[in-house]
Amino acid sequence: MRHKFLFSVFIIFFIFIFFSLGLWQIIRLNWKNNLILEIENSLKNPPVELTQSNKENYLKIETSGKIDFDKQIYLYNLNDNGTPGFEVINPILIDDENFLINRGWIPFEKKNIKEINNFDENKIIGTLKLQGRKNIFKPDNDLEKNYWFSLNREDILKFTGKEFSEYIIYLNGNYQFPKPKKITANISNNHKKYAITWFSLAISILLLYLYFRKKNY
Repeated sequence: MRHKFLFSVFIIFFIFIFFSLGLWQIIRLNWKNNLILEIENSLKNPPVELTQSNKENYLKIETSGKIDFDKQIYLYNLNDNGTPGFEVINPILIDDENFLINRGWIPFEKKNIKEINNFDENKIIGTLKLQGRKNIFKPDNDLEKNYWFSLNREDILKFTGKEFSEYIIYLNGNYQFPKPKKITANISNNHKKYAITWFSLAISILLLYLYFRKKNY
């Protein structure tokens, strides 16, 4: 009898855990849907002057500044078609604050070619985006060869001698090379699928438990 009781407690405990995980995914789903809606609304708005606005994630801005082409960073990444190359990133001084501006993607063979720096720094339209965390699985940056895999803050300080805003400016516009990265609200949102999985496990275990309980009691 004791074994049956302990078994019931064990099963009920796991049903509770799986059901709680499902509820948590529902909460995350609502949060992610609201976030996507906020991003979509922000991207629909016209750009605002950076120096006269509060900085926000996905805020469309217009500005001008002094770009440092001598400390240009080449960050390894794929373009929208999955072709490997570099994202071209520059320090830019706007008023008294240092930013990084991601001007877009180039193929490997265009690294260090002057033509990619034909750019009007007096008329910049872009989107602010908070810098993400480094993926621990990415290789270390090679500062000597200017071959980057992540925008590691310590490496950026060593390379440029400067500290930067936590927001990166992603250039907008119809440029050929570098080709600006398209910023959208298309972010991962699998919480509904995860919630269904957890609820399904909880219901399956409950039905099996009730079946065996009816059969053996």
